[in-house]
Amino acid sequence: MAVTLIADSGSSKTEWCLVNGKKKSKFQTQGISPYFLKKEQVVQILTNELLPKMKDTYPDKIFYYGTGCSNKDNVKLISSALKHIFPRSQNKVDHDLLGAARALCKNEKGIACILGTGSNSCYYNGKKIIKNSPGLGYVLGDEGSGTYLGKKVIQYYLYKTFDADLMDRFNLKYNLSVTEILDAVYKKPLPNRFLAQFTGFLSENRGHFMIENIIEDGFNDFFFNHIYKYRESWSLPIHFVGSVAFGFKDVLKELCHSYELHLGNVIKNPMEGLIDYHQ
Repeated sequence: MAVTLIADSGSSKTEWCLVNGKKKSKFQTQGISPYFLKKEQVVQILTNELLPKMKDTYPDKIFYYGTGCSNKDNVKLISSALKHIFPRSQNKVDHDLLGAARALCKNEKGIACILGTGSNSCYYNGKKIIKNSPGLGYVLGDEGSGTYLGKKVIQYYLYKTFDADLMDRFNLKYNLSVTEILDAVYKKPLPNRFLAQFTGFLSENRGHFMIENIIEDGFNDFFFNHIYKYRESWSLPIHFVGSVAFGFKDVLKELCHSYELHLGNVIKNPMEGLIDYHQ
């Protein structure tokens, strides 16, 4: 029986599942973004973080769904790194959006959306992605994502838009100077992960009108710039995957209701759906 390794890789973390018959073994490594990492760095992550957990079990097939893998050069980079570690395995590298669509919709039509560290969306016809609103990354886009929402938190803090209570809560939780924040955003690697961590502040302070405004505005920007661009949105379910979508599911439900859209599945990560799909 063929042993299958499935990967769902975002910017912050990568979920892995080794499927050997009925036995499923799950692992987690750091996120792998080919826009920020070279092949050698990806190989190092796989060597140090993945291989020790697999305990010499060798996959026959690898299905890898990853952020940035709509770009051919990035697909080549990831595929080459996997081949370096697993030279005898067949590997298929696809965009994480296709992984999300397969996990959320299986073989049915729908709008599939990712709201995690980054954001993306597509119209999926049950077999493949037909339309994709462009994912412009965390500098130009990523509306509704953890990075987008985290950026708003930082802006409210640095501009002193937060009231005194929220300013105190932020200082108590993070104890960051302006210089430390700006260095992390503009000088250090992986600024998107740094920004995304501040969604935790939103989760912990639900109910405050400023916090609710940030969440709702961020999701409204995602709906307006992406979901509204698919005419299929008015007749098909809108599905969501990702930690941000799952954490603020109540806001998504309210927005879909107010826009007269049909909210479909909202799941934290796509792995279980991908296991079902590939079995």
